[in-house]
Parts: sequence; C-alpha cells; structure tokens
Amino acid sequence: MSASNGIRGGLTNYGDKDFAAYLRRSFARSMGLSGEMLEKPIVGIAMTPSGFNNCHRSMPDLVEAVSRGVLAAGALPRPFPTISLGEVFLNPTSMVYRNLMSMDTEEMIRAQPMDAVVLIGGCDKTVPAQLMGAVSANVPAVQLVTGPMMTGRHRGERLGACTDCRRFWGKYRAGEVTDEEIGDIEGRLATTSGTCAVMGTASTMACIAETIGMSLPGTAAIPAVHSDRMVAAERSGRLAVELISNPRRPSEIVTWKSVENAFRVLMAVSGSTNAIVHLTAIAGRLGIRIDQDRLNRISDETPVLVDLKPVGEGYMEDFFAAGGVGAVLREIRHLLHLDTVDVTGQTLGERLSGDADWVDRRVIRPFEDPVSREGGLITLTGNIAPCGAIFKRAAATPGLFETEARAVVFDGLEDLANRVDDPDLDIEANDIMVLKNAGPVAAGMPEAGYLPIPKKLARQGVKDLVRISDARMSGTAFGTIVLHMAPEAAVGGPLAAVRDGDRIRLSVSEKRIDLLVDEAEITRRLAERIPPAPAGRGYRGLYSRTVLQADEGCDFDFLTHNGSPKEN
Repeated sequence: MSASNGIRGGLTNYGDKDFAAYLRRSFARSMGLSGEMLEKPIVGIAMTPSGFNNCHRSMPDLVEAVSRGVLAAGALPRPFPTISLGEVFLNPTSMVYRNLMSMDTEEMIRAQPMDAVVLIGGCDKTVPAQLMGAVSANVPAVQLVTGPMMTGRHRGERLGACTDCRRFWGKYRAGEVTDEEIGDIEGRLATTSGTCAVMGTASTMACIAETIGMSLPGTAAIPAVHSDRMVAAERSGRLAVELISNPRRPSEIVTWKSVENAFRVLMAVSGSTNAIVHLTAIAGRLGIRIDQDRLNRISDETPVLVDLKPVGEGYMEDFFAAGGVGAVLREIRHLLHLDTVDVTGQTLGERLSGDADWVDRRVIRPFEDPVSREGGLITLTGNIAPCGAIFKRAAATPGLFETEARAVVFDGLEDLANRVDDPDLDIEANDIMVLKNAGPVAAGMPEAGYLPIPKKLARQGVKDLVRISDARMSGTAFGTIVLHMAPEAAVGGPLAAVRDGDRIRLSVSEKRIDLLVDEAEITRRLAERIPPAPAGRGYRGLYSRTVLQADEGCDFDFLTHNGSPKEN
C-alpha cells in the first residue's frame, strides 16, 4: 500500500513522518483494531445523526450497512460525525447552516486519513451541503440518502409531510378544521423515519444526486424503511472501495453536462425551488454556471412527467414503485447528455441502453402525454429583480399568471407575523402580498415566502393570491409565489423600494416581474433606505459578511471556485 494511503494518509505534522505514523498506529490500536486491519485502505463514512433531526433516525442502521459493504470489499470503514441539519429544529433557518455543514464535511474529508468517503444525508440542506463539501475536497465519494417517509392515514385519506401539513393548516386557519382534528392530524403526518413523503427539497435533491452521478443508480427514491435502503447502503460501501483502485473524483462526475441533466430532471419531476439554489452552489464550487436564459429554455423544453404532491396526487413511495428516477430519465433521454459518467463508471447512455422496467403511468407519464407540457420552474427578471427570481408555475394558479395589482407590503418577518391576521389589514383578494428583508443577508433566507393567506381572506374562501419575496419556500409548498428575488432588499435591491399601494405586474408568459413605478422614483427611494445593522460575531457574522445572493447559490464568496471575496 502506498505511504500516502490508508492509515498513513495526511499524517499529523510533528516534523517526523515516521514518528507520526508510529503514533497514529498506536492510538488506532487502542480502538481495538488489529495490525492487519490497519494495513487496509480506509473508507470514511460521513454520518449525520442528531436528536434534532427526525429525518436521520435510521442513521445507525445505514452506517452499519455501509460498514458491512466496506469490510466485505476488503477495506476499513471509519465513521465520523459532521454537524446535522434538521429542517424544522433550527433557528432562524437551516439555510444559514448549510454552508457551515459543507465546510465541516470538506475539512473533515481533507483532514482525516481516508481514501474514499460515503456521505449519508437526507434532510433538505444536508445533501447539498455534503455534495458541496465533496466536490471541493475532491476525494472519491458516494452520496447515500436516508430516503423518504411512508405515508400516514387520517379518516381514510393518505397523509404525507409536509404538503398535507400545509393543506390542513390552511383549512384550520380558515375555520374548516377543528382544534381537536388538527391535533389528530399532527400525530399522523410524519409516522416513520425518513424525509418528507412528497417531492419536496429532500427528495428533489436525492433525485439530483442520482442524476448528476454521485449516487448509485436507482437509489434516490427507496423509502427509508424499505429493506432495499439497507442494500443500497451496503452497495455504496462496496462501491467506495472500488473507487480507491479506480478513482472517479467528484470533479470528473459533476460537469456542466451532468448539471444540465440534473436541471432537466428537476423540471420533469416538478421539484423544489430550493434545488435551484443548491444545484447552483454545488456547480459553483467547480466554476460551472447555467445562466437564467438557459434554465428557462430547459424548462420550456422539458415537460412535467411526475404526478406527485405538492403539484400532483402521489407520494414518494408511489414514485419508487412506479420506476423512480430511471423511468424519468428514459422518458427525456433525447434531451439529455448521454456521455456523462456516474460513480459506477458507466455513462448515462449505457445506463439507459438496457431493457426498460415496468413503469406505472399513473405516476410517471410518457413524454407524449405529460402532466404539463412545460417544466415546473422558471426564472423571472424585471426592474424589481434585476438578477432574477424563481417561480414554480407547476404549483401556481394559472388564472394568476398574468396579474397587475396593488402591493400590500410587509417590511420583515416580525411585521408579517404581527399584521397578517389583523382584521383591519387593508388587503383584498386581488392584491399582491410583498415581503421584504427576508433574504440571505437580512434573515438567512428562511422558508417564509409561503406567506399565509390572511385569515380575513381565508375565511372568505380565498385559496391563493400572488405573493412576492426575497425569501425561499419549502419544496412541499404550493401557490402563486415569486421567490429568491435578487438582489435582496437588505443589500439595496429594488425590492426595498416597494411601498403599499404601488402597482406590480407579474407576467409568466413574458417571464417578468416589474414594479410599475418610475425609475427615478425607485432610485430616490433606494437612496433613502437605512441599511441593516452591521453583522454580528462568530459564524453568524461570517455568514452575513460573505454570503452571496440567491442567483449565485447563497454560497460563501471564499468557497466558490475562484474564492473571490464579494464587494461590500
């Protein structure tokens, strides 16, 4: 074995390499490892269990299965922890900590002796964080996801977190569901380990990881509690050992072609808006950029083929049984770059060359008979979002696609919470709700873009209205919602100039969002704005000073491919 591999890899620096190797082996022996085991190559297992992350409840079983595969293939498994991000347990939002987790992942891969690594994640920000770290460390890596939950039941109806969470909460706010029933529903929405049961951000990122080539083919949609999930873990461990002698590094797998393929699949599955930010950040670590015009062309060319919540009827367990990512790839094969290579070494063309398995056409539609003839996501530009915004047309109300209306403005999250249900709020069903100061710098870009329908409107039967913000929304959410407006209000983006009563025009056909106010007046208002207070201490200070805008993936400026600090 080469001195640069295995237990001798990346020796601690005491100025004496032989002493460093001797000392390391001595301490490794204290863990009960034999000299024979210490001669083997090492596969690191980045594990992310946490008492604050329900999605990762199965982590110990997955680590054991990966270890079993590594041992069977003749290498030494070494699990190591990184921070874990449980979506609903973090304040102000898990997005603030995605980059921290990516740094933790990258640095632990670099710092510790491992010849390859298996990354185990699931909850929304964990998979993009691990992929960001992996492509930067550029050690042979395999992504393994925890898998989606199974559905629960309520009065004969299937329930899945978290689209049904929002649906029933909307009914509760409208007075259609009682206190007792909402309590019953609370205990039936998330009943197994795993990530959200719908095509939210976690499942979207699992599909992207498989499409981009970093996960084993066919593994994105396996439910967390299915025995095949353990088999996938074991196979991932075996594959990681193979990558030691036949290395395929993340930089060889994540290319502009595989990124374009991932965007195609994102459109075909009508995935989460968050995936655009995450995929942009992953690609940005390698200097890859898919511009907004290209993204819109991909969307216009790629139909929605998957009928799942939040925009359809099914759940991830149905998607798995229907054929999963492989079935979707076959339907859009003619639109894909087939010469991309995955972690197994096969090209996408080779993967799709065999006989097709059975596909449930109720869930995964043929290309000629899609759910929608256009992709689920588009970017918008205009004088209010010069660097772009994201719109999930598949989850929106078509009757609102062409809207010109009065703005009802909330200056931040606290203002929204304080006034949205005020009976005296001046708002009508045909107005546009605007939330400012909820972007990356101002608030960490929380999933607040799914502004609640004011109770006074909800109780009138209003189910949707246009909502605009520099925030994100959950991949499980739905509605006519414009998100990720860049630049954000807090850094002087034109969104900061919007005032109550202004007219705003949304045109999905033109892919535009505009503030119908004279440009000179917008400039005057922006000159009068009061910038936010300086960044605080510690990590939060680092975050505020270095985070990029949504159109650049909200990565830290110094972690991107060129590592250039942003201009202040």
